[in-house]
Amino acid sequence: MRSSVLRGAVAALALMAAVAGAMPAVAQPVLEEGQAPDDAARLTDAPAAAVPTEDSRMRAFIATLRPRALAMGISPTLFDATLPTLSFNARVVRLDRGQPGATPGSAAAPPPFAPYLASHVDRVRINMGRSRYGSLRPLLLRIEQETGVPEQIMLAIYGHETGYGTFTGNFDLLNALGTLTYEGRRRELFADEFLKTLLLMNRGVPRSQLKGSWAGATGYPQFLPSVYLRLAIDGDNDGKADIWRSEPDALASIGNYLRDAGWKKGVPWGVAVRVPEGIDRAAIRSPLSSPRCPRVFARQSRWLTIAEWRDKGLMMLSGRVPAEDELATLIEPDGNGNTGYLLTTNYRSILDYNCSNFYALSVGLLGDAIVE
Repeated sequence: MRSSVLRGAVAALALMAAVAGAMPAVAQPVLEEGQAPDDAARLTDAPAAAVPTEDSRMRAFIATLRPRALAMGISPTLFDATLPTLSFNARVVRLDRGQPGATPGSAAAPPPFAPYLASHVDRVRINMGRSRYGSLRPLLLRIEQETGVPEQIMLAIYGHETGYGTFTGNFDLLNALGTLTYEGRRRELFADEFLKTLLLMNRGVPRSQLKGSWAGATGYPQFLPSVYLRLAIDGDNDGKADIWRSEPDALASIGNYLRDAGWKKGVPWGVAVRVPEGIDRAAIRSPLSSPRCPRVFARQSRWLTIAEWRDKGLMMLSGRVPAEDELATLIEPDGNGNTGYLLTTNYRSILDYNCSNFYALSVGLLGDAIVE
């Protein structure tokens, strides 16, 4: 009786091995520790080979980045000590693949802006922004004088990114970025961010502090590691750029980011408008195609001056109106017949922070609501 059971176990294991061998590496079944059938293992003369886990495969891939890490100045001791601590996070992969446009051929017509606006420029966020504006205004005014970026825009980004510092994400950056590097959909982007995270640790930032979003954004401004290294600045004059615990550093870094992205001092981001029914939309369609975020920029018209838009019958509704000779592009995020927005080049600076029309519009509108 026992011999027939053992023969059955052997046959089952052979079938499992055959099936596993036919599957892609990432889909192989993984036995958890303690689940291996001991009786079946004793039937073989040679020790059973360890089944590679997703963790071990990820670590093996990350190990190939070692020469590149050392060339960047990362300590070999730090790299070698960090490697065994890395673990694969399947949730990170699911979140990445769930992003709009993540799957080829998955592009769909954009949804209306109104529901997004209602949930992102809501009474709670406006009131919190006004409260923080009152307490932070001396700091914000100083940063505006230094960078040219309006105080309400910096505050609105702070509010959108982390709820004015109330939530910054709890994903371990190295595990999240290591997972996305190994998974490979945007490998080079995330490999660079993974190594830049190690570089931050090499410069003294503890790993326990390097928490953030599943995509690697961290701190109050939600900077990627590479952005921190390039643009984070010291806003409280203590000799450090601590975007995780210092609001002055975080807000100054946001201002510095937008200045670097080309913010033009004294020019508003845009203004809400009513578009006349009879406007010839074919005549104002942009002839340009952007290599970056093409679907985002495709929703914007050609550039005309504010005076030229007035001549076409557009009526300014709310917000600070740009000068008559200022160039602007039109977007109608809720479709024809609904509120449109004329956008200046400063809107493009907000898009540089997060390349989404809904995000950039809601930042501008939240900023206006905070100071109105």
